Amino acid sequence: MKLSDFKYNLPDKLIAQYPSEKRDKCRLMVVDRKTESIHEEVFSDLIKYMEEGDTLVLNETKVFPARLEGTKDKTDAKVEIFLLRELEQGLWEVLVKPARKVRVGNRLTIGKDLTCDVIDNTVSGGRVVRFIYDGDFYSMVDKIGRSPLPPYIKREPENSDKIRYQTVYARIRGAVAAPTAGLHFTTSLLKKIDKKGVKIVKLILHLGLGSFRPVVVEDLSRHKMDSEFYEIPQETADAVNETMRDKKKVFAVGTSVVRALETSVTSEGWLKSSKGWTDKFIYPYYDFKIVDRLITNFHLPSSTLLMLVSAFASRDLIFKSYRKAIREKYQFYSYGDAQLII
Repeated sequence: MKLSDFKYNLPDKLIAQYPSEKRDKCRLMVVDRKTESIHEEVFSDLIKYMEEGDTLVLNETKVFPARLEGTKDKTDAKVEIFLLRELEQGLWEVLVKPARKVRVGNRLTIGKDLTCDVIDNTVSGGRVVRFIYDGDFYSMVDKIGRSPLPPYIKREPENSDKIRYQTVYARIRGAVAAPTAGLHFTTSLLKKIDKKGVKIVKLILHLGLGSFRPVVVEDLSRHKMDSEFYEIPQETADAVNETMRDKKKVFAVGTSVVRALETSVTSEGWLKSSKGWTDKFIYPYYDFKIVDRLITNFHLPSSTLLMLVSAFASRDLIFKSYRKAIREKYQFYSYGDAQLII
């Protein structure tokens, strides 16, 4: 398949600018791969599609306020600094805006006790900077940083975004983008799922901007994903493997969970505990080894996320569901409605 196979037109009014009033009361489109049927539920009805012995896998990465504002020394020109990933203590890969005004050798002042020196350029057009500070870096960022809302949300971050652009089970800080399929879960819904006998386990994949970086090559086999850190605990691997042995279903909450699980598969097709960096790119016609059910949001045209869900179902079925979603005015992207692909 080619990049052009994943384009579609979406009216701007269907791009969600705010989350639903209640997390688990958004619309849920259920897509059945066997019958190719599509019907609507409420997200909290998700539990109806689960059975005792199934496993639900969550990504417990935690978003931190990665968007900083600084000024260039000597000129006082304003610069936005978007933290992408920490390479080593104090050394970060970042995006800067406006990029043309930020060169190697510049010093940027972000706060009274926080500055950084630009020491290198990156292949993807970003910068490598070294922060200079006294105290705890993350405590400083938590105070002065802003929520890293995606660019298609055309408003300034609000205080409520610090809560709503975060899953209720977020625990390990490290993401600059939320695993948005998980935003729909409430503590109450998770308790009901657990009570039904569904195992709930967790892993980490710290989302960077790589998952959302545009694909610019028509031949998908030539696209290279940015690496993102992941970790799969032994407890999670054991639960998933038990579910597979018992011929029950593994539910993945979001494309980040799918990528982590499918990264760490043994030659015999079992999940293994591991951690490291993954640049796994899943697109049609990928052979899934672990995941049976996928909970996800509606994704951007030509994105790697849309390609992944098209590999899980089929390109034709996913585009059929997207056309229906547009006709019926579903809300799209990070703060939008959800899909369950069974």
